[in-house]
Amino acid sequence: MKIKFLAMATVIGFASCSPKIKNTSPVKNTTMSTKKQEVINLLKAIETGAAEPAAIINPNKYTQHNLGVEDGLAGFGKLLQQLPKGSAKVNTVRIFEEGNYVFAHTDYNFFGPKIGFDIFRFEDGKIVEHWDNLQTTAGPNPSGHTMTDGTKEVTDLDKTEANKTLVRNFVDDILVNGRMEKLAGYFNGDNYIQHNPQIPDQLSGLGKALGEMAKAGITMKYDQIHKVLGEGNFVLVVSEGHLGGKHSSFYDLFRVENGKIAEHWDTIEEIPAKQQWKNNNGKFGF
Repeated sequence: MKIKFLAMATVIGFASCSPKIKNTSPVKNTTMSTKKQEVINLLKAIETGAAEPAAIINPNKYTQHNLGVEDGLAGFGKLLQQLPKGSAKVNTVRIFEEGNYVFAHTDYNFFGPKIGFDIFRFEDGKIVEHWDNLQTTAGPNPSGHTMTDGTKEVTDLDKTEANKTLVRNFVDDILVNGRMEKLAGYFNGDNYIQHNPQIPDQLSGLGKALGEMAKAGITMKYDQIHKVLGEGNFVLVVSEGHLGGKHSSFYDLFRVENGKIAEHWDTIEEIPAKQQWKNNNGKFGF
């Protein structure tokens, strides 16, 4: 039913390198690995135009899942050439790593201001695959939070798998299957920080947003979880569904504290019709 889907939606809100690695971003992270720094440098190169960071991409094997970019390293270079000179700004706010994956939360000015999540897959020390989800920057929300502020530090590394399970179960229970009777069990009472630009903090503050969505006839439905990645107290969930009847990609980043969901960031991007794709790899393809 429409109202059920609205309730579900409102809960989470409306996605060869030198050994001397220069830190180009003020990310606060207690576990800054080489791969993380290489990704930070690569993203920053969109702003600076530096060529060296791109050496981390495997030139013979680079699968692109941004449907607006042609496949391969050449497609990435072609996109950058289209940027007006000096227009790009890149500030990677959060960076995480799980196995061969590095995923970043970044404040962009890239053909306009956007907030983005990027996922990179490494193989034999090189980046071989990329996914992202971009949303036009908006906010602050009714509680004064932006789409990127809030906690940054990675903690509880020993709890990564438990936190991934908790968050996956939340998305599956509440957003995919609408088991609203389980909702309260995922939160510590009313303590919930929201960074979606339209929705305020606290579960108890969702009523107004729900009413506004209902009046506007907006529905949101998660159909499938494609990937869950985590590091310590942070978990990123990549899902597919529909927003307002439009085929959409949902990237939701959650912070977990003491076994409960404590904070949330997201981006939502409409998936274009297949005839508009510039590669045939699909938006997901994990």
